[in-house]
Amino acid sequence: MTLDDRTARGPGTLRDLVLVGHGMVGQRFLEAWTEQPAAPGWRVTVLAEETRPAYDRVHLSSLFAGSTPEDLALCPPGFLAEHGIDLRLGDPATAIDRAGRTVTTRSGAEVRYDVLVLATGSVPFVPPVPGTDAPGCHVYRTVEDVDAIRAGAAGATTGVVVGGGLLGLEAAGALRAGGLATHVVEFAPRLMAVQVDEGGGAALRRRIEELGVTVHTGVGAGGVLTGPDGRVRALALSDGRELAADLVVFSAGVRARDQLARDCGLPVGPRGGVVVDAHCRTEDPAVLAIGECAEAADGRVYGLVAPGYQMAETAARTVAALDGDGTGPAGEGFTGADTSTKLKLLGVDVASFGDPHGSAEGALDVLYSDSRSGVHRKLVIGADGALLGGVLVGDTEGYGALRALAVAGKPLTVAPEQLVLPAGFASAGPLALPDDAVLCSCHNVTQGAVRAAVREQGADSVAAVKKCTRAGTGCGSCLKQVGTVVTEELAAAGVSTGTGLCEHFAHTRAGLYEIVRVTGLTTFSELLARHGSGEGCEICKPTVASILASLGNGHILDGEQAALQDSNDHFLANLQRNGSYSVVPRVPGGEITPEGLVAIGEIARDHGLYTKITGGQRIDLFGATVDQLPVIWRKLVDAGFESGHAYGKSLRTVKSCVGETWCRYGVQDSTALAIELELRYRGLRSPHKLKAAVSGCARECAEARGKDFGVIATSAGWNLYVGGNGGMTPRHADLLAADLDRDTLIRTIDRFLMFYIRTADRLERTSVWLERLDGGLDHLRAVVLDDSLGIAAELDELMERHVAGYRDEWAETLADPERLRRFSSFVNAPGTPDPAVTFVPERGQIRPARPGEAGRPRNAPVLVAGARLEVLTP
Repeated sequence: MTLDDRTARGPGTLRDLVLVGHGMVGQRFLEAWTEQPAAPGWRVTVLAEETRPAYDRVHLSSLFAGSTPEDLALCPPGFLAEHGIDLRLGDPATAIDRAGRTVTTRSGAEVRYDVLVLATGSVPFVPPVPGTDAPGCHVYRTVEDVDAIRAGAAGATTGVVVGGGLLGLEAAGALRAGGLATHVVEFAPRLMAVQVDEGGGAALRRRIEELGVTVHTGVGAGGVLTGPDGRVRALALSDGRELAADLVVFSAGVRARDQLARDCGLPVGPRGGVVVDAHCRTEDPAVLAIGECAEAADGRVYGLVAPGYQMAETAARTVAALDGDGTGPAGEGFTGADTSTKLKLLGVDVASFGDPHGSAEGALDVLYSDSRSGVHRKLVIGADGALLGGVLVGDTEGYGALRALAVAGKPLTVAPEQLVLPAGFASAGPLALPDDAVLCSCHNVTQGAVRAAVREQGADSVAAVKKCTRAGTGCGSCLKQVGTVVTEELAAAGVSTGTGLCEHFAHTRAGLYEIVRVTGLTTFSELLARHGSGEGCEICKPTVASILASLGNGHILDGEQAALQDSNDHFLANLQRNGSYSVVPRVPGGEITPEGLVAIGEIARDHGLYTKITGGQRIDLFGATVDQLPVIWRKLVDAGFESGHAYGKSLRTVKSCVGETWCRYGVQDSTALAIELELRYRGLRSPHKLKAAVSGCARECAEARGKDFGVIATSAGWNLYVGGNGGMTPRHADLLAADLDRDTLIRTIDRFLMFYIRTADRLERTSVWLERLDGGLDHLRAVVLDDSLGIAAELDELMERHVAGYRDEWAETLADPERLRRFSSFVNAPGTPDPAVTFVPERGQIRPARPGEAGRPRNAPVLVAGARLEVLTP
């Protein structure tokens, strides 16, 4: 491509580059363009339709969770001024005169160009059915769309999303989180049909329906039905059914926005998209097209940001070559891209990479599927043993390395059967990726480039690598793998690597605990401002919330702390598979009076709850909706019960046998001690859940050696065991001390627990912590019994502060109207139960309705026993 007479200018004369569109791809083009040596010789004008500069459309759904448009901004402050770029917001191009090389805008302005770059993106596809323009119908594409959906949801109870792809499920998640009964309608036979296979789609559907979202596949939208006021009242389906709805969101894919090109005579593809070559040039050498508005050289229109970024970089090199020697654009062209994707949809991890459907000849599948846990992992292996692609649903561990191996296209050095297992990835050992393996597909950054950034440019952290290479600054799915490579390189160079909690804190959890304890900081924002960076994430926020709670910094639902909590803590209850919650009152030591049993039974009966006696010797009540929780807990508190903290990372139970009081083998009163310990440590927030037990003799009926701390009676006192675990990785607890008297026993447990809380990592059980602890059991024994670190008094004081400051979280919540405001299924209709949470009768009780079953909501009559007995829940 060479300069023609119209583009050639005299020395010192600026040429005109016009960019139409300022979305994510348009902004990436500007960044790539300003890096070109030829950039100073050009005057750049950007014509944008939206009234705000480029923003991160990939994370648009974060606006529903409290992020602001400013949080999504992609155009750095001062960037446009620094490079002399004229950005015209709200004034899109309306016509192109290729002969005169001018663009006309909506305001009537005429802008001359020497080179024109089209980055007009795409428009949402709305099915051509009646009624889609009725009030209550929305699309999901821009910040303004999100604002409109939120405003519409405030007056709605039921929403329908048309489209079961990436954006459709994001929109469904937003409606569900807003308290709407939510339906998803997908024309394909499964959700995310492009990205996942049949098994993955089934696993995804099960997980989403367990959250209360109703899924309809294999059916399309037949039309929007309206009421007398002209607003949406229902969505008619193509099979004749109607779904009652107050709000309909169309998110059924996108179409290339190519009308400008069509109007000026540029060729477009049969399915839309401006036809371009490998260097993003259209039929007119002065016009380029990039991103979703272009049909690439391989005949595809790419709807993902990563290919758009690669096209933007290619186009920048192409334009820069106009100042060259006529040999053409430098660097590789764009002939296709990796379309791998990894994201979390309604809390479900989903990823696909490479060839997920095994379309290559001779391809074989290696499959792991567990429908009970909602995990589906499939790897596609080529005839030569290379990894071609895969689908991961419910467990996306190893995605970064697996995707890079698929892109590299070389035979695996590890058996794929090891890689496909959820727990097998770690045991497979490190995977040797070639340096040409692409770690970041958004910016096409290879492992070699990341290693070079560490070795040659001095990048000593993931943040520094991001700045050098842009790796991880797109969708972010590669950050874990990038971090692994950075750590490997630093270790190879003999540089000690950081053990920070996350990218926002260079300190470990234990370090943050000490900072909060010593400084007395009481909020996450203060801690972040003084000792961290950025805005925080899903790792550091709940971790800091736990630290603040363990140090007694107020009620977990007050002020800023409420927004930091894990999902269960938000409503002081455990979320169950169908969107209902469980209620677990504390029963210290498993001892309960007949009056207490009757009270729990009456509450369960009156509210139609499922009851189950647990292995922790207490009674769980299942099936409560959010709005019922305060009502149920009011009755429990009035009956003398308090929170069992089954929802928190804290003490759960202290299990016991009846001991010497009743048992002829017992040698100590195990029940009394268990009750004392449970009441002492109740509400104690910790890095992970804590379970305990007290056995009255060596027969060990309370299974104390399978607990985080366990006590077994002896004729001379009590033996204390610590670090046990009865979960997925069982571990017998170790004997910490023998024949302790009561006071010494309690003091030793106090110190053990506070030392664990003080030094453990995030989500680390005592069993793992003890094995990781330098010096192991001997060191722990020296700390808590011999005060080898000189901190025993501090540990004692921290425990006494906890005991003195304990308040029942549910009793305090019931006494505060502001805290009670959050317990509503629908923010605009307090007290209205969620109709999507449905149940069916089974064995004289209820259970969650499974997909396809005709369940009934809690406010409907539920048949719980026999042919004639019907219980009406209030």
